Amino acid sequence: MFQQLVALAPYLPDELGALILNIDEPNRLADFVSSYINFDFNDKQALLETIDPKERLSKIIPMLQKEISILELGAKIRSQVKNELDKGQREYYLREQMKAIQKELGESDDHGREIEDLKKKIIDAKMPENIGQVAIKELERLAKIPSQAAEYTVSRTYIDWLINIPWNKSTADNMDIKRAEIILNEDHYDLDKVKTRILEYLAVKKLKPDAKGSILCFIGPPGVGKTSLGKSIARALGRKFIRISLGGIRDEAEIRGHRRTYVGALPGRIIQSIKTCGTNNPVFMLDEIDKVGTDFRGDPSSALLEVLDPEQNNSFSDHYLEVPFDLSNVMFIATGNIADPIIPALKDRMEIIELPGYILEEKLEIARKYLVPRRILESGLKPSVISFDKKALIIIINSYTKEAGVRNLERMIGSICRKVAKRFAEGKKKAVRINADNLENFLGPPKAYSEIAARKGEIGVATGLAWTPYGGEILFVESIKMHSSKGLILTGLLGDIMKESCQAALSYVKANAEKWLIEQKIIQDHDVHIHIPAGAIPKDGPSAGLAVIMSLASLFKSQPINPRIAFSGEITLTGRILPVGGIKEKVIAAKRAGIETIYLPEENKRDLKEIPINVQRGIKFEMVKHVDIALKKIFKNKSGNNK
Repeated sequence: MFQQLVALAPYLPDELGALILNIDEPNRLADFVSSYINFDFNDKQALLETIDPKERLSKIIPMLQKEISILELGAKIRSQVKNELDKGQREYYLREQMKAIQKELGESDDHGREIEDLKKKIIDAKMPENIGQVAIKELERLAKIPSQAAEYTVSRTYIDWLINIPWNKSTADNMDIKRAEIILNEDHYDLDKVKTRILEYLAVKKLKPDAKGSILCFIGPPGVGKTSLGKSIARALGRKFIRISLGGIRDEAEIRGHRRTYVGALPGRIIQSIKTCGTNNPVFMLDEIDKVGTDFRGDPSSALLEVLDPEQNNSFSDHYLEVPFDLSNVMFIATGNIADPIIPALKDRMEIIELPGYILEEKLEIARKYLVPRRILESGLKPSVISFDKKALIIIINSYTKEAGVRNLERMIGSICRKVAKRFAEGKKKAVRINADNLENFLGPPKAYSEIAARKGEIGVATGLAWTPYGGEILFVESIKMHSSKGLILTGLLGDIMKESCQAALSYVKANAEKWLIEQKIIQDHDVHIHIPAGAIPKDGPSAGLAVIMSLASLFKSQPINPRIAFSGEITLTGRILPVGGIKEKVIAAKRAGIETIYLPEENKRDLKEIPINVQRGIKFEMVKHVDIALKKIFKNKSGNNK
């Protein structure tokens, strides 16, 4: 057994097998064998304490057997590994021989043919010279890699990407400005500012083909036509259209791609979309740019800086490709609901174009010219089968939708068309005219109502105007007085700025009570509770300050204010009325709600020029620079009933 151990153990010299044959004494034999076996300390101690040679040998035998089994297993594993290596070397040797034989016979193998095909594709791709050199160098590297190797697939995929990207493929721009104008008008109602900007872009491109275009960013509430406008622009220019949504993207690699060292790496969404499109000059829409996030994986907004900078994007470098790609021919259009979340550096690279919400008249025209015909066609009906009465459309707009855009309006029209289509599918072939009388049969009871119409003039209530990411809104400021010791109470889920605005308004009213014939005793004996309804919706900002002052003045003078008079403006403790933002959206919301008079800061007078005449029609604008002026106009009878 010891000789077998010597044969298996690489660490024991072969001479030991001969030496053991010369040992006759059992004592010496046990000591000799035990000195060359690997076993633990306790077993060694037990062996030393055993005096009887026979017993010592009987203890050594199991240890020897165990050591032999371990060595046999190791030898088996080494043999298998050696066989595998020999097999791999043999295959490699045979392959090399085969290549040499095929070369002598003038034949080529599949691997060689594949390399030749890729080389031809690289030449046909007409890449820029520097990128072609990178592709050829990678191809030479690929030729040396065995096709079974994992790295072969990585290298092959990279070459395929370089080949399939449209380096020099582009569509010819249609420079017919009149045709472009017709297409834009066919697809969208109004939006004159945006259409003019697109036509200006075309005019410059026509006069100077190599001119660098600016990046447009459409900002507006949902449903006003931002995304569909991008499609119309692509159609007008004769270019292909790509859209990617940036909402919720938090990984920079989504824009720039992953480096090829990562398993499953791919280029970013910019390069992927360009490849899918097949041309290097599409209209590329970056939707929901205001909803880009950031986390430990990087900041996608910062990655977009290079993409959207006309001075830099002619050599955009994707982490996967690691070669520059020219994005200067791409027309980028971004969209978002609000501009504030966009980082300043990114905002600076874009031309912000605001798309406000629509008023009743505009929604009516959009419904008649675009939404109704489209939904009738999509439902499989004909215009002779279903028609919409003007009054019915007005009721749908006012009583079934409450939005700045027209998305829900289109949804309601689609719902009616589907119900009529179901009737026809069931064999009821009679034509249907949707009017005020049968509208509820299709849509059920009204889902929205006008708060202005429902309210009468109440003491302590004033109408304010608010701006939201989804367009303008009206809000009501309600205040009551009561005997309490809690001081000023504010409710309605108000933010810190709005709370401070309410406190400033109350302080101004208290300080100027005598001027307005309000007894100080009434103010001192009562605490005030100010509430702004829709308590589940967070509200903040200083623009409700003027409405709060009017609500408090109405409360202490016991004179109601007409709910069709609305207020917007930031106030100071000295009574000055400071300018506020979102005037266009607020006025449009006031128009929708049926407001007749709007009090605005005098410094906002310039903003009225941006508001279409048809929106201003029917609204009286009172531009005021001090609270006292507004109070005089609202409360013409100064004395009031202060009891």
